[in-house]
Amino acid sequence: MTSRRPTSPDVTVLLVCTGNICRSALAERLGRAYLTEVMKERAAAVRLESAGTRAVVDAEMHPDSALVLQGLGAEAGDFRARQFAGQMAAEADLVLTMTRAHRQDVLEQAPRMLARTFTLIEAADLIAAHLDDAAEPPAGADFAARVRSLVQAMAAARSRRSSSEADDIRDPMGRPVEAHEEVGAAVAAALLPVLRRIADCDARVGKEASTEAGSAAAK
Repeated sequence: MTSRRPTSPDVTVLLVCTGNICRSALAERLGRAYLTEVMKERAAAVRLESAGTRAVVDAEMHPDSALVLQGLGAEAGDFRARQFAGQMAAEADLVLTMTRAHRQDVLEQAPRMLARTFTLIEAADLIAAHLDDAAEPPAGADFAARVRSLVQAMAAARSRRSSSEADDIRDPMGRPVEAHEEVGAAVAAALLPVLRRIADCDARVGKEASTEAGSAAAK
């Protein structure tokens, strides 16, 4: 049987905030831990990255965000902040920003990425409200194609909702640890359902491959 373990990532998801030491940093490390849990060895098929539009380059995660991350079951590890560049977005299959302003910053540098760029809360809402789990799964012969089909469906559904300040996850910098806790809860509530749908694209490919192998063996 041919192994499905990838030699390089099939899909790239980019998370963007301002300094890349609180919101997007926490999201990256929480997301990695979650994908490892639900996808096991296949987690390597998803490259989860983060960057800041005005990053504190090479800085560690903010200690309060790192503490909140620990409470969510993940670790900051060797995290270091990176400065966002338009090429990062151009190479991503999905860009998730913490606020509408960050989304605009991304699109100023990568205007062709509109159909693949969402606020994190917007993406979660589109999936929950307009992309029913029971609906026809994303089309595509492999994992990457199905994820891209999912993102296209999200973009097509965007006209059915209104954007507002509720789409923004506020910056906890300079605020007490409780603000970091609120951010951690908001990030987890929005990010994990999005990653769950991405992981489902891989699970469906695996199930179909197993079904086809079983059918072939029965002949």
